[in-house]
Amino acid sequence: MILTTAIFAVQDGISRHLGAHYSVMTVVMFRFWFFAAFVVLLSATREGGIARVARSRALGLQIFRGVLLVFEICVTVLSFVLLGLIPSHAIFATCPLIIAALAGPVLGERVGWRRKAAIGVGLFGVLVILRPGFHVFSPVALVPLAGAFLFALYGLLTRRVARGDSAETSFFWTGVAGAVAITAVAPFWWTPMQGWADWTWMLVLCAFGVLGHFLLIKVYAVAEAGTVQPFAYFQLVFISILGTTLFDERPDVWTVAGAGLILVAGLYTVIREAQLARAHRGG
Repeated sequence: MILTTAIFAVQDGISRHLGAHYSVMTVVMFRFWFFAAFVVLLSATREGGIARVARSRALGLQIFRGVLLVFEICVTVLSFVLLGLIPSHAIFATCPLIIAALAGPVLGERVGWRRKAAIGVGLFGVLVILRPGFHVFSPVALVPLAGAFLFALYGLLTRRVARGDSAETSFFWTGVAGAVAITAVAPFWWTPMQGWADWTWMLVLCAFGVLGHFLLIKVYAVAEAGTVQPFAYFQLVFISILGTTLFDERPDVWTVAGAGLILVAGLYTVIREAQLARAHRGG
């Protein structure tokens, strides 16, 4: 899981570099073309082939998930360009808290007072980072928060479709639906790639995207999500290293303090959900 977060961090760094020189839509489109090709080839090797893997009990919801994810990635990459890697990821770390907050209305899960308190602490951490009222507030700061909300909704819908579909079916429709959606809109913001260096970065980005998702599938195949999920926060560590060394980002003390509150609240929420899941299975 730690290796997976390192790969995703490098992927985000490359996305930030390319997104500063080319349309975000163009970068994400190439990434999803590669991703879709990978999932189609992978599905073709499975027993029953593509026809079996693509069979879904919630096809509309699966397609909506894929469209939602590609939109979330565009928003998040845009936040890397506008705000920087470190501040964006510090705010994006609220994702588990948003999932906990939306679990009730979306999945019908009960959210106890402990997780509600953690959500409150995490949102306070966001306010510490943004500090509205203490300086000129920029709407740009809301972009990573929007990305976190979209990814949280994607995660909740993934849980929902998992009630009837396999992980490989969800993986297939994530890639295919996302690729179709971004292809329909990206040509309107097309910017041609220039030079072998950027094409090389694009290929590395695509390869790392597929490798990261592949490793994530392997992680969840051998360990419970609640056990490994806390290690996902290592991505913020790797992002901080990349941001400071390669992009000359210098987060101020408020960003560090706010990120700390968000991380503590998020870790508590993840661990608490894992405890409740084990107790439910034990019952």
